Amino acid sequence: MARDPLPVGRLGRLARLARVGARSGASLLVSKDGRSAAEHAANILGDLRGLAAKAGQMASYVDGVVPEQHREAYEAALGKLRDNAPKSAPAQIRQIIESELGAPPEELFREWDEQPFASASIGQVHRGVLDDGREVAIKVQHPGIDRAIDSDLANMSVLERISGAVTPKAVNSKQVLAEISARFREELDYELEARRQRSFLRFHAEDGSIRIPGVVDSHSKKRVLTSEMAKGLSFEEACAGTETERRFHAETVWRFVFRGNLVGGMFNADPHPGNYLFAGDHITFLDFGCVQPIPGKNLRAARAVHQAACDQNETAFGAAVVALMGTRGGQYEHAALNYVRICFEPLFSSPFRVTRDYVAGLFTGALEMKQTIFAKDRSFVPFPEGMALMNRLQFGFYSVLARLDVEVDYRAEERRWLPASLDEPPLMLDAAQSSL
Repeated sequence: MARDPLPVGRLGRLARLARVGARSGASLLVSKDGRSAAEHAANILGDLRGLAAKAGQMASYVDGVVPEQHREAYEAALGKLRDNAPKSAPAQIRQIIESELGAPPEELFREWDEQPFASASIGQVHRGVLDDGREVAIKVQHPGIDRAIDSDLANMSVLERISGAVTPKAVNSKQVLAEISARFREELDYELEARRQRSFLRFHAEDGSIRIPGVVDSHSKKRVLTSEMAKGLSFEEACAGTETERRFHAETVWRFVFRGNLVGGMFNADPHPGNYLFAGDHITFLDFGCVQPIPGKNLRAARAVHQAACDQNETAFGAAVVALMGTRGGQYEHAALNYVRICFEPLFSSPFRVTRDYVAGLFTGALEMKQTIFAKDRSFVPFPEGMALMNRLQFGFYSVLARLDVEVDYRAEERRWLPASLDEPPLMLDAAQSSL
C-alpha cells in the first residue's frame, strides 16, 4: 500500500520522530510486551523512510537496543522495514524511470511489474524482464527521498549543536557527523553504488560461496539501478536451517565482511539481514550503497589487530588497538581496550558461538566506554577518521551471527586469507575510491 506524499520537511520529520520517542516511552511504561509502542514506531518510521527507517531496521535485529522484555514485539513490528516499508505511488515511480532512462518502463522492459516486491528506506524494487530474456530487479528511489535525507541530516546537526554545550571538544562530533552524512548522501547515487557493486563482484568472483548480482548498465542511472535477479531464502528461513547449514552461512558472512575489510580495504557498512539471500551452497549479497573506504593507516592497524587475535597474542593485540584508535593512556584507553578485547572474543576463543546475550553485552559495554568522555583525566579521544560506521560490525553484523546461533571456528576461517603482510595494498579499488 502506497503512503504518499513522503514527508520531506526538516521540522515536520523532527516532530514525527519526537512523537515516536514520547509515545513509545509512555507505552513501554504501561505495556507488558511493548506491542503498541512497537507498532506505532514502525508506522511512523516507515512513513518517514530515509534515515528514520534505517534506524528502525537496526532496532529490528540489533540486540541491546530495546529492553529485553519488549525485544520480541519490536523485532516483529520493525522487521517489516527491512524489505516491506511503505511503497511509493506507481505514477511517481514511472515518472522517475522515464526521467532517468528516457522512456517509460513498458518500452524499456519486455515485462514490468508495477507493484514492487520489496520496499525499504531509500528505494523500492520491481521485477522486470529484459528484451534478451534476463530477469532483473529494478531499484527505484522513492520520490523526494533526497530532500527527506537532507532534512534528517540537518536534524542530526541540530542535535549536535545542542549536545555540544555539554560535550567536550575532544569528542569531535562534527567530524563524525560529517563522515556519517557523506556515507548516507552517497546512498542516493545509484551510479556510485553500481561501481561499488561491480568492485565487490570482481573481488569475490573466485569465491563460489559468495554471489553478487551483475549490474545492467544500460538500464541504470543515478536514481535507477537494474541488476540481475537474485533469489534465495530469507534470513528468518536461514535461521531455521540445520546446524551444518547455519555454520556454512555464518562462515560465509564472516568471510564476506572481514575479507572485504582486511584484504579489499572496503567496508560494506549496511550489514542488515534483508541484504542477504541464502541458498544451500552460497549467499547472495545485495545493496552496496553505504560503503566505507578504509584508509591505509587504519587498514594496516586493523590487520594487526586481527593477526594478533588469531595468534592469541594479548600484548600485540593491545598495541595494535592503541594504534588503531589513537588512544593516549588514561581511563578511556583502559575502557577501550577492554571493550575491543571483548569484541574480538570470537577469534581469541575460537571456535565461538556468538549469542544474543553476548551482543547485548557489547552494546552495554559501548555505552560504558562513552561515559569516560567526562573522565577527570581527559583521556578521551574521538574515533579516527574513517571509523565512524565501524560500530555496525559489533552491533549489526554480530546480531546477524547471533541469530544463526552456531559455533564456528572463526580463527581458522581468517587464517585462510588474512594478508601475510600488513602493508599489502587493498584490492578493491575503483575511480570512486582512488584515495585509499
